[in-house]
Amino acid sequence: MPSQRGDKAELRFLDTPEAQARLRRYFYVALVVLMLVELIIPKHGHFPWEAAYGFYAVYGFMGCVALIFIAKGLRWLVQRGEDYYD
Repeated sequence: MPSQRGDKAELRFLDTPEAQARLRRYFYVALVVLMLVELIIPKHGHFPWEAAYGFYAVYGFMGCVALIFIAKGLRWLVQRGEDYYD
């Protein structure tokens, strides 16, 4: 069984602003690299709009936004009152 001290140390590696900024920079570099790779590698989609530059990035973003709105809209279905377990 791992010690509490070791577990907490492992979970704190992103607590510093410097580490968060570094991770954010790596993320942005990865996004830029992927967008540049999209220019080089030809795409073979089933529909003409799939060949548009950045289509899958926009499609994925819109899908995530739609999931958020659907989850917020269906919250009434699964949400319980504050005193449900009392």
